[in-house]
Amino acid sequence: MDNGASSYHRFLQGDKSALEELVRQYSDAIVRYAYFYVRNSQTAEDIMEDTFATLIIKRKKFKENAPFLSYLYKIARNKCMDFLRSKRAREVPISDLQNVLKCESAETAAMNRIRDLEIFACMQKLPEQYFDVLYLTYFQGFSADEIKKSAGKSKKQIYNLLARAKSSLKDILIMEGMSYEDL
Repeated sequence: MDNGASSYHRFLQGDKSALEELVRQYSDAIVRYAYFYVRNSQTAEDIMEDTFATLIIKRKKFKENAPFLSYLYKIARNKCMDFLRSKRAREVPISDLQNVLKCESAETAAMNRIRDLEIFACMQKLPEQYFDVLYLTYFQGFSADEIKKSAGKSKKQIYNLLARAKSSLKDILIMEGMSYEDL
């Protein structure tokens, strides 16, 4: 297998179908490679297009058995670096990095959603004040200070209420056959 070198050599000699073969064979791989750097699928596709455009424009000549794929990936990497420099994308905010690290498959996301719904159903079996403090803390992201204002309680009372609510929820989850440690 020549990893595209013979197709590229044919393209250099004027065979346009050889370029089409290269695009068909390597475009998806270049998009995946570029995505690793730029973390944006549209930009990765643009970089793939620019990579093949560079192949057409530069028409670098090299030996037929030379490592063509190394050359192709080098072009793609340079395009990625150019993009990152131009957009200063190396300074990724922590929240964006966390989102990248939290990428999950559709199946995992669906399973998490089902688990959250089951937990919410179990929470509804709790006394009202336990439900309120858990819901405001975990589903709305309220701090103890924010909850104390709406509940008319001290911060210490909110923490105590939260601890009792979590303990009660744990008992309900165990009775329902769910694992508390997975939360």
